[in-house]
Amino acid sequence: MNAADLGLPNEEVREARPKKGGGGRRVGVPSTALFTDQYELTMLQAALRAGTADRRSVFEVFTRRLPEGRRYGVVAGVGRVLDAVENFRFDNAVLDFLRERGIVDEPTLAWLARYRFSGDIWGYPEGEVYFPGSPVLRVEGSFAECVLLETVILSILNHDSAIAAAASRMSSAAGGRRLIEMGARRTHELAAVASARAAYVGGFDSTSDLAAGFRYGIPTVGTSAHAFTLLHDTERDAFRAQVDSLGRGTTLLVDTYDVAEAVRAAVEVAGPELGAVRIDSGDLLLVAHRVRAQLDELGATDTRIVVTSDLDEYAIASLAAAPVDAYGVGTQLVTGSGHPTCSMVYKLVARAASADRKAPLVPVAKKSVGGKASVGGRKWAARRTDAAGVAEAEVVGTGPVPPELVDRQLLVELVKGGDVVAREPLEAARARHIAARAGLPLSATQLSRGEPVLPTEYA
Repeated sequence: MNAADLGLPNEEVREARPKKGGGGRRVGVPSTALFTDQYELTMLQAALRAGTADRRSVFEVFTRRLPEGRRYGVVAGVGRVLDAVENFRFDNAVLDFLRERGIVDEPTLAWLARYRFSGDIWGYPEGEVYFPGSPVLRVEGSFAECVLLETVILSILNHDSAIAAAASRMSSAAGGRRLIEMGARRTHELAAVASARAAYVGGFDSTSDLAAGFRYGIPTVGTSAHAFTLLHDTERDAFRAQVDSLGRGTTLLVDTYDVAEAVRAAVEVAGPELGAVRIDSGDLLLVAHRVRAQLDELGATDTRIVVTSDLDEYAIASLAAAPVDAYGVGTQLVTGSGHPTCSMVYKLVARAASADRKAPLVPVAKKSVGGKASVGGRKWAARRTDAAGVAEAEVVGTGPVPPELVDRQLLVELVKGGDVVAREPLEAARARHIAARAGLPLSATQLSRGEPVLPTEYA
């Protein structure tokens, strides 16, 4: 692991292209070529020997079902996929590793040394919602260059979309109150950065993780933990030290000892201009009401209340009637609130009849029993709406797009001839998700278990 893995500068790795309007900084990005499974390379070797590696192929990413009880999915990680594809390179160190392990033969190593993805990628734009069967991503090119990307694409989309879906449900439950992502201590250090990014797409407002702020330009927040209070001789001393350092607008943690005494001391030290108090334990509904009443009595009517403590969307919804201004969420968010993956798959759905570049595409699909069958053919997708503009069906097809759905198509071009053509600011993905969720039936925001809010129809 190196600094670049964390989104931090490292002079020893090559520098990535700056992201247009991405809000983050130019940082070193290492090769992503080994973020793959060995069988991608052994398939490549066999296809090269068989003369089928150059056949034009179409792979699609989709899920057969949503996680149990979820009514919609959220596409997240598209920007990270574009970075991963662009940086999928087999440098000398990687090639030496493959050679030493005897993973592939010399002709395959020579092919890998020249590898650059030169195909096309279409997909749902980041922040869009999806449903079972939605062709979230379509990768087109030779079999050889497309098959290598399976694992890295799935690892990004499965993780980030799971986090974004949880974030979206929490955002909906919060009803416009601010949300802080603070799960870095509850997951892998690299996953923490990706989780903060996905949470921001799903509706969170800020993160406590500085690497995420540095890399992606996400607003960062943070003040103090219980350790800071315990460090000082008295709670009042701790509050005074924090206010002296960070100003009256800071957030003071008031549940280290007695909450009522802490709130009183906090207002006496900072005055009615105190920015916020944070509650991290106890019956949050009851304590929040008591703290609000006490703050108002002390004249701190504008002091906000932030609650933390192992929240999820259900806990957030249960606090809807509480005088809470912001929620801090950690463990449940970065683990997808019980669903840490979306079960997306990457399947070959069409391939050329021969190696001839002009050969027609032939639909292919797995036909096995057990719920793992797939639908062959290069697909388009569109969202049909009712007279009021509310979505009523996800329509997926392989033939001509019906005229009434031409302007409702969901896939956009992301990579053309190997070049990324659709980078966008993270804010655009965040805004897109808000709009996409608003376009769904109202039942989409229900937290009770149910079927996907839209049916998937095949045309």
